[in-house]
Amino acid sequence: MAHIDTFDFKIESVHEIRSLKHNNSKVGENWPIVYVLNNNKTAYIGETVNAARRAEQHLANPDKKRLTEIRIISDSDFNKSVILDLESYLIKHMSADGKYKLLNGNNGIQDHDYYERSRYEDEFREIWKQLKKKGVVNNSIEDIENSELFKYSPYKSLGEEQLETEREILGAFAMHRNDEGGVRIIVRGGAGTGKTILAIYLMKLFSDINSKPEESQYIDDYLDEDTETIYAADNITGIEKIGIVFPQTSLKASIKDVFRNVASLKPSMVLGAVDVVKEYLKTGKKYDLLIVDEGHRLKCRRPGGKGNLANNGTFKRYCTELGLDFNNASELDWLTICSEHLIIFRDDWQTVRPSDMDADEFMAAIKRNWNGTLVQQYLTSQWRCKGGNEYIDYLKDIWNCKASGYRQIDNYEFRMYDDVARMVEDIKARNKEYGLCRNVAGYAWKWKSKKNKKEYDIVIDGNAYRWNSTMDNWINKPYSVNEIGCIHTVQGYDLNYVGVIIGEDVKYDLAKKTIIADKANYYDTLGKSGIADDPDALKDYLVNIYRTLMTRGVRGTYVYVCNKELRDYMSQFIDKK
Repeated sequence: MAHIDTFDFKIESVHEIRSLKHNNSKVGENWPIVYVLNNNKTAYIGETVNAARRAEQHLANPDKKRLTEIRIISDSDFNKSVILDLESYLIKHMSADGKYKLLNGNNGIQDHDYYERSRYEDEFREIWKQLKKKGVVNNSIEDIENSELFKYSPYKSLGEEQLETEREILGAFAMHRNDEGGVRIIVRGGAGTGKTILAIYLMKLFSDINSKPEESQYIDDYLDEDTETIYAADNITGIEKIGIVFPQTSLKASIKDVFRNVASLKPSMVLGAVDVVKEYLKTGKKYDLLIVDEGHRLKCRRPGGKGNLANNGTFKRYCTELGLDFNNASELDWLTICSEHLIIFRDDWQTVRPSDMDADEFMAAIKRNWNGTLVQQYLTSQWRCKGGNEYIDYLKDIWNCKASGYRQIDNYEFRMYDDVARMVEDIKARNKEYGLCRNVAGYAWKWKSKKNKKEYDIVIDGNAYRWNSTMDNWINKPYSVNEIGCIHTVQGYDLNYVGVIIGEDVKYDLAKKTIIADKANYYDTLGKSGIADDPDALKDYLVNIYRTLMTRGVRGTYVYVCNKELRDYMSQFIDKK
């Protein structure tokens, strides 16, 4: 069983720490341990094999001298692999617990497998319970892991593919940051490949690089073997004014909440494209770096008037102030003008409105504006969905009418319902069990309740439901489990289970054996602006919407299909409930 020993964090305590023993082991000076330094507001978590010496090092640091307590966590069977893992575990969970702002940097947090890791993970949970009992943390592991503070924490572990992308990005900045035209990096990845996680991770990392913490802490926050990253970070300078851009209002609000709890990050760093332009016009100073998540949702004016914008007047005004042609401009043009360097994450398959920049328009804007260093990276490993890339590929084949037959998806619940009410109730039951489970639908019903809250919007076989009553962080509202969300409330979010209602805006043509769009049953005015009479283009957007909705679930996706022919077609490939 692990021991947690607490000392006042002062020079007089170093001798006590050095004398600390458990099970005849010199825990204080010759044993692998994890420690927590804290005062009432801030904390720092580290690992070492010499607790007394590390305490002396931190006491010599003026920033750390403000901390008042040190807790040493030890066990007779700890080794280097275990303490690295426990350190990472505590950083990830304590940052999301919210009691303290962590002083830790975030680089080097990576999952490592080692002998009997599952046994130690059980012990980590027991250590957490001890810390909670001692008042060091506030919340249970279960509550934390369902919170947005955890899901969007900059302290999340990266996979090897993401770490390699991080190294490439830092290397490009170290080598080319002073090149004329700046550094432009595009990171492409499908749904669930961890784009948002990496974007937030990089935001914290660049912020820490800019602040250049003292060397002993800086090196301690890197994996020993990651010398490439240390070298690159040490050679990056001049990245001071930093922002992260989220085109979607709901996701922007969620990330602001996360940044309030992270040292070196501020809610004011979380921006929309309009916020960037306002700041630039106000100060005349460019951002040194903008990191753009959900880059496929950046807006543009399309030739021929396709894709009207909800904020058309605002868009025109800022285009004029930036010297752009309103009829051939995009928010990507805005960001290029307002920044020295850009990192953009995007998925070409998640454009859901004609005003979103598609792949051709995106690359045209790049060629039109960028003359600096251009780096392109790709993320392919599935992080969100326990069904992995097998489920994602299967879903694409179903929607593209290319599935050759039924496939069993391991570790994932993929179910089809004949009764919408039963699906809705099953999702509510899953929500009680796991948390963060929601029902969603395509925009195949009018939004009556927007004007009259007593009205119902979605009526299927006598079952009546209302659309999401807010667009602002709807996922995390306590009442959202009783409503039906749309694409604009869930894109970019992770859910444990998602129930998807596929409306009559998409149907199955028995004669042509293909999926078709029905514009009469699609009620997103901006979603069909300029393409209502182009059935192929409309179908592509609707398929993108439904495929995006069906990739929100970590543990499972439940489906109800309104159109009989489409339901019969899909039932060949999805388990019936």
